[in-house]
Amino acid sequence: MDTIEKAIERLSRHERQPAPVAEAQGTAAIVIEPAPLPAVPGSQPVRAETPAAPAVVRRTKRSVTLDLQRIRDAGMVVPDGNRSRIKEEYRHIKRPLLLNAAGKGAAVRPNQNVMMVSSSQPGEGKTFTSINLALSIAAERDRTVLLVDADVLKPTVSRFFGVDNGPGLVDFLVDGQLDLSEVLVETNVPSLVLLPAGNSHHLSTELLGSTAMRDLMTEMSNRYSDRVIIMDSPPLLATTEAAVLAHLVGQIIMVVEAERTRQSLVKEALALLDPDMAVGFVLNKSRQAARGDYYGPYYYSYAEPARE
Repeated sequence: MDTIEKAIERLSRHERQPAPVAEAQGTAAIVIEPAPLPAVPGSQPVRAETPAAPAVVRRTKRSVTLDLQRIRDAGMVVPDGNRSRIKEEYRHIKRPLLLNAAGKGAAVRPNQNVMMVSSSQPGEGKTFTSINLALSIAAERDRTVLLVDADVLKPTVSRFFGVDNGPGLVDFLVDGQLDLSEVLVETNVPSLVLLPAGNSHHLSTELLGSTAMRDLMTEMSNRYSDRVIIMDSPPLLATTEAAVLAHLVGQIIMVVEAERTRQSLVKEALALLDPDMAVGFVLNKSRQAARGDYYGPYYYSYAEPARE
């Protein structure tokens, strides 16, 4: 059972027992005390003369309400005013990504606002990283985030957020009559929109490598100047889909599990990528001692793929 599946299992147990102190499964594998939510004032009766609230104009036809307390209890980043170690780690991780997305970083490539999160093999924490990175960037004042569940064979992002039923990415690529608003899902985090994987298809690799997929990514990345697109992809060495998706993005984040992933596997995965691709590395599940009150160990850097 990988990291994100354990988190999902903890969420399902949350309904049946008091919220425990969650063990973070992220970059530092440290214990995080769930921060208390602000007190919610008691509801007040609405008088008859109170005018009705204006209708909310939605860009999508679907929405989901994320239980932020349950996400926090699972050891994830929650975009609120409280501080935690994992929040500080992802603040460091996202900064070079955002600089590159704005064309101000060390790596300048087309589609810099489109990022793919992957790993060499399953279980290293790439979905955990995708979700936390999206939630962290959603806390920015001037950014919106589209989190795409592109791991269409194992759509863990969709299951985690409870949107695994209904049309998604695959359905949009198969059915040319579907409107984008029918597959996007708004959340109660104002800056976060989801694109679930949708229904499985036997030609998933061909669909992700199609002209329709390329056109979709171009439309989504160019429609809003402040948008960051994060794609949770399959592991590079496990399927062919990840290598196909890599041609659509401007940045790639490789998640490497500390003390488990062999260097030879990382090099083998990187060999599948364009040698000019901007690649960042996140060392996940590190067991080193935390530094200070909030900061845990993390590692992030940009490098070109090593060649031998």
